Amino acid sequence: MKSVELKRPVKASRINRTRARAWALLVHYQWDVVNRDGNLSDMFKEILSTRKVSVARVSYINRIVSGLDTHGKLIDDSLNTVLKNWRLDRLSVIDRGVLRIAALEILYFNDIPYKVAILEGVRLAELYGGIESPKFVNGVLDALVPRVK
Repeated sequence: MKSVELKRPVKASRINRTRARAWALLVHYQWDVVNRDGNLSDMFKEILSTRKVSVARVSYINRIVSGLDTHGKLIDDSLNTVLKNWRLDRLSVIDRGVLRIAALEILYFNDIPYKVAILEGVRLAELYGGIESPKFVNGVLDALVPRVK
């Protein structure tokens, strides 16, 4: 008889956080391309007025966008210290957003393990970034973690 490997059930809260990160990336993208003068929280409100977002995801999206509003300058400074031969403002909008979201989780969200923040950042880069984005994001975030510890 063939053995069957059982997969662990994925918790709904993990799925909601993963999808919330993708929504936060959309908010960041809109903000970065269209409205850098305002804040991300205002952009999120604008998006909520025109798009359907699961209620289960709204609180985590809000946590991310408000965290980026509050700590954006410090996050950018931290990322710029680990970027080798790059500047944050020269990156693609997607890579910049993914790095900011993951860096926020690494630097300020004590309930999210570093490895999870990096893995989720790489996944976002795989889904929405360029061919080299996942490796690039992984390298930058790996360099950021020792500075936090």
